[in-house]
Amino acid sequence: MGRVNTQPLRFSVVSKLTDVPKRILIGRALRSDKLGETLLPKRIALPVFASDPLSSVAYAPGEVLLVLSVAGVSAYHFSPWIAVAVVVLMFTVVASYRQNVHAYPSGGGDYEVATTNLGPKAGLTVASALLVDYVLTVAVSIASGIENLGSAVPFVVEHKVLCAVGVIVLLTLMNLRGVKESGNLFAIPTYVFVGGVFIMIAWGAFKGMVLDDTMKAPTADYTIHAEHQGLAGFALVFLLLRAFSSGCAALTGVEAISNGVPAFRKPKSKNAATTLALMGGLAVTMFCGIIALAMATKVRMAEKPAEDLLSNGVPVGSDYVQNPVISQVAEAVFGKGSFLFIILAAATALVLFLAANTAYNGFPLLGSILAQDRYLPRQLHTRGDRLAFSNGIVLLAGAAILLVVIYGADSTRLIQLYIVGVFVSFTLSQTGMVRHWNRHLATEQDPAKRRHMVRSRAINTFGAFFTGLVLVVVLATKFTHGAWVALMGMVIFYGTMTAIRKHYDKVADEIAAAEERPDEYVRPSRVHSVVLVSKLHKPTLRALAYAKLLHANQLEAISVSVDAAETKALKDEWDRRGIDVPLKIIDSPYREITRPVIEYVKGLRRESPRDAVSVYIPEYVVGHWYEHLLHNQSALRLKGRLLFTPGVMVTSVPYQLQSSEAAKKRARKRQEWNAPGSVRRGPVAPQRPKEPSGKG
Repeated sequence: MGRVNTQPLRFSVVSKLTDVPKRILIGRALRSDKLGETLLPKRIALPVFASDPLSSVAYAPGEVLLVLSVAGVSAYHFSPWIAVAVVVLMFTVVASYRQNVHAYPSGGGDYEVATTNLGPKAGLTVASALLVDYVLTVAVSIASGIENLGSAVPFVVEHKVLCAVGVIVLLTLMNLRGVKESGNLFAIPTYVFVGGVFIMIAWGAFKGMVLDDTMKAPTADYTIHAEHQGLAGFALVFLLLRAFSSGCAALTGVEAISNGVPAFRKPKSKNAATTLALMGGLAVTMFCGIIALAMATKVRMAEKPAEDLLSNGVPVGSDYVQNPVISQVAEAVFGKGSFLFIILAAATALVLFLAANTAYNGFPLLGSILAQDRYLPRQLHTRGDRLAFSNGIVLLAGAAILLVVIYGADSTRLIQLYIVGVFVSFTLSQTGMVRHWNRHLATEQDPAKRRHMVRSRAINTFGAFFTGLVLVVVLATKFTHGAWVALMGMVIFYGTMTAIRKHYDKVADEIAAAEERPDEYVRPSRVHSVVLVSKLHKPTLRALAYAKLLHANQLEAISVSVDAAETKALKDEWDRRGIDVPLKIIDSPYREITRPVIEYVKGLRRESPRDAVSVYIPEYVVGHWYEHLLHNQSALRLKGRLLFTPGVMVTSVPYQLQSSEAAKKRARKRQEWNAPGSVRRGPVAPQRPKEPSGKG
């Protein structure tokens, strides 16, 4: 009796078992033509892209007071002036980015502006800075939210790293469900938080100015032991600059809207600019209001509360939990344990978790653009089942979890790494916009348009100057406190992306089809086969030539369409070269590669059950382990599925890249060249001294 092959059945069962939990967690797959339904109205875009700067008012005022506490309570009277400086900077950045979203609405944001106007190196520097800042946004926001929640729930404090990782995983799953769905989930707590802060500011102002009520924070009667009493001159200026740089945490995430313009509904640029203005107005009002109430209620904060915060002249001790400024102000205004106090405390903790969503939208979008420009692996350019950039979301989550574990989910340590990256991108972006306007002014003749351009250039010039000045301040005041780690991360990202781009460029040059001999690998023959085509290059031409030599009854090439522009370019190139092989395009509305090919091959088998179908897959042969991560991923998945399809033969048509020669040379030095399968059949004889290179 013949043996029954149960492998296809097993594969189908396993596939279904793994697919069910995936659908439960992230939902059913969406067609590509449903992308328009995922676009965001302004009311949803605000919490999606601006939750980071809006939520930063929960910790930015506290960071200002913590730095000033080094000089004692007497230095607190500088905090309103620092708030004014932060407000001026916020309005400058918002006004500058409104010019960006109108001039560059494609979603490249700072990266596109810098690359177009300052060159690829500047663009890559901006991209590196933003990638680092997005990772830090997740880590800082989650750690801060865990600490706020931990003041009420002791279990969270005792296991804050584990809880932080759990929250990151939960946010990742929510974002994998899609931008619009996550936005709907995040909108309510964000608006509750904003509404709660405004009610607190309004009620606090009414009680203080109309009712003449003396509101006191729980720390109002404490004193601070100043580490440096009576600072003056340069030392005082340095302290104020450091406090200002800490307050600039309120600006993180502003650039995310310029990166996310494609996610807005039409008119995209106008809606993005309106959302930017609304975000800036809300953020500065809340920031200034909390600073003012902190002064009125006499909030006291110390960098080392156990030692420097004194009650009746005695340190409060290590058991004391220093609550955030916003929590102390809310207690003074609403009363501890009141309904509004509890609502605001819960919304604050929740919105800090959700603030990470700014990065979950910015990082994958930027990663997709960088992948399209061949600075990151191509897998980051592909949308997942829910039309979100799933690979970028998972990569961001992994990097943030690593930081949280390394720094013990301590927001005080993590925040020292913050801000550097965002001001690098601010400065280079605004400098690029100045060049953008200069270039257009050189050719524009319309007086009205010229006046508009001159005004926009003035805004971006001031923005470049101001953000550049702040960058110098941040580097000078935070470098030794941890900013060097962020800079090192930028260098690592820059070096890695540069290496990936060089590799892709080298491969593209190596496999480019020669214009001089367009029929170099197309030889007349009688071959029946199905050749898989992604692009028209040397590996494709070699696969076509090989298939034509095998004397089958029919020869056709098939390509799966996941991008209309790339598909059109392939068809045009195919027709231009006059290739005498019919090219069939298979539409893939869900952006899948494997399933459409499998279904097409099964269809051929159903039409002619006695025929065998031979599938030829062009494949790169590489010589380094890391190159396997950048190539052949789709081919491996296809081969894995096709091997379980009855009546189908799969042939890999190898194309040896130059790096494969390095592997063969290394093998020769070891007097051993193991071909695939040699482990099963035993050792092979040493190769001849002069062996053909194998290159076509």
